Amino acid sequence: MAKARDRRRTLDGFAEINHDAAGIDVGNAHHWVAVPAGRDAESVRMFGCFTADLHALANWLERCGIKTVAMSPQAFIGSPSTKF
Repeated sequence: MAKARDRRRTLDGFAEINHDAAGIDVGNAHHWVAVPAGRDAESVRMFGCFTADLHALANWLERCGIKTVAMSPQAFIGSPSTKF
């Protein structure tokens, strides 16, 4: 198991294309949001899905200087993992 941790993939060598972008993993109960390191004490945070939570998410992104986001669903209806 220790060897698996040593073989972690890194992003070294990849060019950073958009310095002001964040990533959001969209879920049914909560969203995980990541901003570039150094923008906040916590670069990854979890937010709920209610209106107040989404306002807090938007305010945090604005405070972090984020201008664009990439969003990805945690799962989608019809995926094999949701049919069981």
